[in-house]
Amino acid sequence: MNLFADIRSLVIDALNTLQAEGTLPAGLDLSNVAVEPPRDSAHGDMATNAAMVLSKPAGLQPRLIAEALTSKLMQDPRIAVADVAGPGFLNMRLADSVWHGLVRAALFAGKDFGRSDIGAGQKVNVEFVSANPTGPMHVGHVRGAVVGDALANLLAFAGWTVTREYYINDGGAQVDVLARSAYERYREAHGLEPEIREGLYPGDYLIPVGEALKAKYGDSLLDKGEQVWLVEVREFATEMMMQMIREDLDALGVRMDVYSSEKALYGTGKIEAAIQRLRDLDLIYDGILEPPKGKTPEDWEPREQTLFRSTSYGDDVDRPIKKSDGSWTYFAPDIAYHYDKVTRNFDQLIDIFGADHGGYVKRMKAAVAALSENRVPLDIKLIQLVKLFKNGEPFKMSKRAGTFVTLRDVVEMAGADVTRFIMLTRKNDVALDFDFDKVLEQSKDNPVFYVQYANARVNSILRKAAEAGIDVSDHALQVADLAKLDHAAEIAVAKKIAEWPRLVEISARTNEPHRVAFYLYELASDLHGLWNRGNDETSLRFIQEDVATSQAKIALARAVGVVICAGLGILGVKPVEEMR
Repeated sequence: MNLFADIRSLVIDALNTLQAEGTLPAGLDLSNVAVEPPRDSAHGDMATNAAMVLSKPAGLQPRLIAEALTSKLMQDPRIAVADVAGPGFLNMRLADSVWHGLVRAALFAGKDFGRSDIGAGQKVNVEFVSANPTGPMHVGHVRGAVVGDALANLLAFAGWTVTREYYINDGGAQVDVLARSAYERYREAHGLEPEIREGLYPGDYLIPVGEALKAKYGDSLLDKGEQVWLVEVREFATEMMMQMIREDLDALGVRMDVYSSEKALYGTGKIEAAIQRLRDLDLIYDGILEPPKGKTPEDWEPREQTLFRSTSYGDDVDRPIKKSDGSWTYFAPDIAYHYDKVTRNFDQLIDIFGADHGGYVKRMKAAVAALSENRVPLDIKLIQLVKLFKNGEPFKMSKRAGTFVTLRDVVEMAGADVTRFIMLTRKNDVALDFDFDKVLEQSKDNPVFYVQYANARVNSILRKAAEAGIDVSDHALQVADLAKLDHAAEIAVAKKIAEWPRLVEISARTNEPHRVAFYLYELASDLHGLWNRGNDETSLRFIQEDVATSQAKIALARAVGVVICAGLGILGVKPVEEMR
């Protein structure tokens, strides 16, 4: 039940009536008519821009349209007050019965309250994490994993058919470095001194890989040249790293639907097919790029390259897809991978990239636009850095990883639920501070505690009411006399609940799951505020002497709990029923 959508439908119906009556000219385009919360809540519950956007095409002063629209809207019992403000904005205040009905709708819908069908079953691919399979995932991957998984949950809740995908970067030079690093640990497993020279991966996490190599190959690879062992050790080590990555993701509550391999693109004709597709569209040519803007590197020299005409699709410059030695650039397999996704008939693609991939955004969007002939939109979300603190100081690096704090370090210290929630308390393109002390403290300043405490309070109310002999079953609360919710503070909580379905749709359309975390904190704050006011105003306490009044107030609290649980479900966080 999206109340804002319902009232917009009421406004549209009134405008159609005005057109049928001749007050407004027929055939007006009503698509830009919106119903939204007013900037100042003192002005009303909802506002519409109808008169402002229709004034010019209708050839009428906006205030005249607003006044005519007001007379129609006031005929509906849901509208208590409709006021024309300024040049023609129309503010509406809804009857209390509307908010009562909203609470009841939340109780009947339960966990599905706010669920939407705006996605209409469209297929969306969310590719996220995609860490190099060269070691354990670090804290930066944590944030990308949480944002991607929460976004996938959100889109599914809003009606999309979602595929979670991980792209394994196992086709580049980094996996050769992994193989050489693992081979040194294999030598170490035989009692030899490993030569962890500069450029190799120094982390202790490769010690088990070396031992596993020894268990499989014995000493048959010792003192042999790379040409003997590189390929086998690379595949063996990559698979062990991917198993570790899967376990790391599982610890965070993230499960992928598809793992795609970069290596599988080479030697299979898939890269060539994607490039041929672009060539058929006259988007591949041989040319010479201009030197880089600013200070030109000393080793720069003009040379002919095979280029993708990405400027035809909004990029700043055309992009090389083949090196001068005839090998593919890093961009070529990425083009092929995204072409594969396009051919899998997704209606929308979403990539979650680290902030260091910012320069890749325009070229990748250009490639997808070209390959799909503008049929499939690509949205790329960049994940900014996470800074870790403990005891007021930057958190030390992990010895196991060698150079960084691992995902497992963070989850083991803070817990998966706390980690997930905190990672969504900032928009993805804003840096985030993760203070281990603050994220575990029990205070209003800790958003995850504050939201969980609100849900625990709802459950506490239900338990105490049941102990007092009050029927708080789902059915009893669904049929409670909600007209007894007549205090402005109670109506305010109901109004906040009403924002949830609209918030879901806005968040899904903009691919911004952090909005859910923000909303849950505000809803929790409203519930805590109502609880605290009950300390001074006994009429606001949830349990009263009159059973019917108690059930109405408890129904409001239960509706808050319904929304909190639904929101936490989208964030991938388990609701807490009791705080200890």
